[in-house]
Amino acid sequence: MRKLSVFNFISIDGYYKDLHNDISWHRHGGEESEYSEQSLEAENILLFGRITYEMMAGFWPTAEAIKNIPVVAERMNRSEKIVFSNTLQKADWNNTIIMSGAIADHIRKLKNTPGKDLTILGSGNIVTQFADEGLIDGYEIMIDPVALGAGTPVFQGLKNKLDLKLINTRTFSSGIITLSYEPLNIK
Repeated sequence: MRKLSVFNFISIDGYYKDLHNDISWHRHGGEESEYSEQSLEAENILLFGRITYEMMAGFWPTAEAIKNIPVVAERMNRSEKIVFSNTLQKADWNNTIIMSGAIADHIRKLKNTPGKDLTILGSGNIVTQFADEGLIDGYEIMIDPVALGAGTPVFQGLKNKLDLKLINTRTFSSGIITLSYEPLNIK
């Protein structure tokens, strides 16, 4: 059975993007890039909502990303990707398929087949929906030492209480802290 995890970074006041969907406030320096490189070695299938997908597809294939963060860019571009959208008609970023409709049902079925594990990047609406369905096996949250004052919280609209157990922490010299959790109420 495949595992479904979340990797997200948030501000210290709990937002994963600001009011304009901007994430440039996230500190992605040497240690954080190495951490991303190591995480991408697992070659999980990457999952995105449409907004996050469009942002990622607009950055990782660019000459700037390939020059400044070459290993992460190569792995992001090479990875299999699924974008969840009822409006997106075409996915131009290589190795991407579009899923629409009852996406929780799609993921529930996919998790019950052999193959690569799955990781949601960003995509708060998808995280919330799958958390409410009890589909997520692990949460990895990077907390940046910056307060945005306003934005979109990761679990905005969560309907069911989500109890988590802390399983690991890591502190970076930049002040970023990564917290890894397992849910206590997985289905």
